[in-house]
Amino acid sequence: MRVVIAEDSVLLRIGLVKVLEMGGFQVAAEVGDGEALLAAVEEHRPELALVDVRMPPGFTDEGVRAAMVIRRRWPRTAVVLLSQYVEERYAADLLATNTSGVGYLLKQRVADVGEFVEAVQRVAGGGTALDPQVVAQLLLRRDSDPLNRLTPRERDVLGLMAEGRSNAGIAEALTVGESAVAKHINNIFAKLDLPVIDTDHRRVLAVLRFLGASRSSTERGAAASTP
Repeated sequence: MRVVIAEDSVLLRIGLVKVLEMGGFQVAAEVGDGEALLAAVEEHRPELALVDVRMPPGFTDEGVRAAMVIRRRWPRTAVVLLSQYVEERYAADLLATNTSGVGYLLKQRVADVGEFVEAVQRVAGGGTALDPQVVAQLLLRRDSDPLNRLTPRERDVLGLMAEGRSNAGIAEALTVGESAVAKHINNIFAKLDLPVIDTDHRRVLAVLRFLGASRSSTERGAAASTP
């Protein structure tokens, strides 16, 4: 059974190749970005594509978008998304049209080789494999406040964004590197369900959502204190 791997981390990609070959798969191609992934799937028509959620150039949702294209153009190719942590919206998008031949696994699961290979084989055979943490997130109430998904540090970053600070200014305030700030901001965009759309400035949208939530909280507090 042939598989195409899309993962920008060279070390992890090498590990995935070894694990899948041990599991009986034939690795037809290994690439590091979404465009190369689509070209490889078109050339090799594999039974399975193993795709990292975030890849160059933006490290946001390139892998997810490529996976959606694969599902549409080559429906016989099963897709397994690999992510560093649970991104519930991406799992929901992938499962929206067809739940057969779909998987969403956390990278930490790769450490359990037997479990990982079994999950990949299940997806390649037309089944579904979802990480238990993904399932838990999918079962959360859909109307919950997206801001509740943010970690304390991500909320700190968003608050500083609302103050109009640049990435450099945020890094200085939090005593961290600018690369760490950029990573936090990308996480904020993902958790607030802000898609990559040219006409929308996601930084502004994130701040507006933060200020709107803060205003609502203040109004609720004022109402509660009114006799």
